[in-house]
Amino acid sequence: MKKSVLLMMLVLALAGACSSDKGKELFDTAQFEEKQNNREHAKQLYQEIVNKYPDSPVAKQAQERLAALPK
Repeated sequence: MKKSVLLMMLVLALAGACSSDKGKELFDTAQFEEKQNNREHAKQLYQEIVNKYPDSPVAKQAQERLAALPK
């Protein structure tokens, strides 16, 4: 019983780490797209971060970039 609980906690911790890594990866790509003047794709990526990874460390930054980019 204890092993299964520990295993489940480990799986959940790893899943959380993976989602924040994916959010960071998307954020890095969005920044690259923005620097390449591909603002529409950057906006899509920032919005994806906000929608899929709202608790990630970069979600707030993505929201700020969305607000700063021209409509």
